[in-house]
Amino acid sequence: MANKEFIYQRIRVYVGKDFDPAVDGEVQSILRSKFNIHLPQRTSLNDSLASTKSDHEIVSLILQYRTAG
Repeated sequence: MANKEFIYQRIRVYVGKDFDPAVDGEVQSILRSKFNIHLPQRTSLNDSLASTKSDHEIVSLILQYRTAG
């Protein structure tokens, strides 16, 4: 698996600015405003991301970042 910094750089390419993929509110705001992705309501944001990851590569990258060690 790619390291966290590499994943973060790929996320920045999509988003076009710095933001913290570990902060739930920032992730939800970016996905809604920039990509028009509305996450389903789940018990955690990671669960919501996992159920939506096929919609756009950015969702998969954010989930990888959040679960990387």
